[in-house]
Amino acid sequence: MLAINNINLDLKSLGATFKRERLAVGLTQAEVAHKAGLRRETIIQLESGASVSANTLIQATSALGKTLAIVDRRLDYDRLDEVFNEDR
Repeated sequence: MLAINNINLDLKSLGATFKRERLAVGLTQAEVAHKAGLRRETIIQLESGASVSANTLIQATSALGKTLAIVDRRLDYDRLDEVFNEDR
């Protein structure tokens, strides 16, 4: 159950980020849907944190003029050591 909750939190965060980016570029949900070839209801679902397909996410993100990236969340201990011990 905890894992499911974590996934939901991540999807809610993704939806909120998507909405923030949509507003920043000045597009309505309907405009994004039209540009992406999706229904407005799908954009509403995405922004609310509902599960959508990877293809839907890519289409919607592209309609904002954005792209997706996979970023390593692990700490880079060598880089941290370098930053905090520059005097060596």
